[in-house]
Amino acid sequence: MDAAQWQSWDARDDGQQLWSAMKTTASRFDAVIFDCDGTLVDSEPLGLAAIAQEALALGVEPVHLADLDTMKGQSMATTLATIAQRWGRELPADFETTVRATMAESFKTQLQPMPGALALLQRLTVPYCVATNGPRAKTELTLSVTGLLPLLQGRIFSAYEIGAFKPNPALFLHAARAIGVAPERCVVVEDSMFGMRAGLAAGMRVCALGSPELLPAELQAQVRHLAALEELLDEL
Repeated sequence: MDAAQWQSWDARDDGQQLWSAMKTTASRFDAVIFDCDGTLVDSEPLGLAAIAQEALALGVEPVHLADLDTMKGQSMATTLATIAQRWGRELPADFETTVRATMAESFKTQLQPMPGALALLQRLTVPYCVATNGPRAKTELTLSVTGLLPLLQGRIFSAYEIGAFKPNPALFLHAARAIGVAPERCVVVEDSMFGMRAGLAAGMRVCALGSPELLPAELQAQVRHLAALEELLDEL
């Protein structure tokens, strides 16, 4: 089966024969599991800006938001709970809904794919999917806006749908089971420490997109660093 046939595959179908057809002895790994935010789409700066904007509008002091970038990749609930704890007050019940609406507007007008994401997906000849801590609606919006959704439709796995968020490895293990590939035969592509730790705990090869010097030394030693997405092809 060629790349065009693979790209039409839908994980919701009974496609085990197609998965088998994609596996070749020449590949070191049988599947790639991508994170979404900060890995395929450049949504992290816009998302964090939306959280900061709405928190400041409530009166949260800037000092409580200074390290928001270190919270990327974790669940929204965890991030908002941290802000509330620092602020010393509960956030409004509808705060997450407000933040997500602000994010969506920013995504629709400003979001771009990560450099090389489209070209990489088009070149991959092994099965691939997305496993994200984000809700399905957000993920489908970001992938649609950036033109990547047609290549990933039906192959999106959300932590919200299984009730387990990275760094818990359950999401990656769920995705691997769904696509019929053993965890040790999967490569995970991640940009956050939470996702990298989840991939390692799942027993998968982890490729870290971004600056390695920002990672703790013990984590640096366990992942393969990618300066650009296209370098993933050297792992397969």
